[in-house]
Amino acid sequence: MKKRGYYGNFGGAFLPEILIATFDELEAQFEKIKQDPKFWDTYVQLMSSYSCRPTPLTFARNLTNYFGGAKIYIKREDLNHTGAHKLNNVMGQGLLVQKMGKQRVIAETGAGQHGVACATMAAKFGFDCTIYMGEIDVIRQRPNVFWMEQLGATVIPVTNGTRILKDAINEAFRDWVSNMDTTHYVLGTACGPHPFPEMVTYFQSIIGQEARKQILEIEGKLPKRVYACVGGGSNAMGLFSGFLNDPVELVGVEAGGKGLASGLHASRLSSDDASPGVAQGYKTYFLQDDDGQMKETHSISAGLDYVGVSPILADMHDKGLARFESATDEKVIAALKLTMQKEGIIPALESSHAFAQAFEEAPQLSKDEIIIINQSGRGDKDIFTVADALDDPKWKKFIKTKAEEYHA
Repeated sequence: MKKRGYYGNFGGAFLPEILIATFDELEAQFEKIKQDPKFWDTYVQLMSSYSCRPTPLTFARNLTNYFGGAKIYIKREDLNHTGAHKLNNVMGQGLLVQKMGKQRVIAETGAGQHGVACATMAAKFGFDCTIYMGEIDVIRQRPNVFWMEQLGATVIPVTNGTRILKDAINEAFRDWVSNMDTTHYVLGTACGPHPFPEMVTYFQSIIGQEARKQILEIEGKLPKRVYACVGGGSNAMGLFSGFLNDPVELVGVEAGGKGLASGLHASRLSSDDASPGVAQGYKTYFLQDDDGQMKETHSISAGLDYVGVSPILADMHDKGLARFESATDEKVIAALKLTMQKEGIIPALESSHAFAQAFEEAPQLSKDEIIIINQSGRGDKDIFTVADALDDPKWKKFIKTKAEEYHA
């Protein structure tokens, strides 16, 4: 018999007693809306009128011709309102918060896209909003911090621990424990205690549902493979959900950082550096040492720089239902640059991991085969990181001039 909230050996809800009633309420409300087709219809209508759903499925003709192999299609979540797939989840949870009668939402964010989406949702629904973000991520994702604050959210830099995503999650949980009667924690990825992995996947499944319908309408057949980057796992689960019952290979691409041998990466399912453990309320693969202490992670992309991974993906990994690879920072930048120059499309650094792996494999496939890459977000948020990685002299001159103006 399947244990509640488990996916094989992973998942669960490891909670302090003070939070159990809050999670019971959340689970009951989630189960209720799942059984109500009117709720899903309301959700889809909201996303179609407020956002850009269905997002397009773009045929990348130039990249296809360049590699000479499979037809390459791009699922354009970058065209979703706020520039990423994150809005799918937060708007769904926003509707849920309304039903629960709570007035305040909190969230964690790494790349900042979830934070912007959550601040947007709070403005739309009239909630108070607090966003926790690691101090390092605040620095490298300053444009998103600016927009969160302009949308009315309070952004709190987290200065303890490694000052990245996992530390922001810890702080958000601390807040929730103190304010659970009035506050809902809008967890941004398919991780954490039950029912969050299932709930986030439920809302993100709109990606895969659309992509499957679109490719059948355009090509009349299913793709050979679909690719998605993997941090926590929300965009991957969103895309994969549409093809779970089909003969389609699911490929998740993690952050290879400086290379797996360097130890400076965030590859949980595509390396031998992770092991099963329990942290932040759930069981999954974590990058941890023999004593269970979490290791430091590294990625050029703030959104993939996470020590754990969705328990659903962990189970799929162990059962061989999906394949997981990693892409180094160097390959990611190269894939981003090629996509910009060939298609005029600017994927986020997170999404560029999926592009990098797909570009390696596309030439090996025949021209009558199809692959889909999930562009989970747009890259304008990464302008500082990308310009620095490309060592662009004009950008450096611009930054220097601006700095001199501010200090004049």
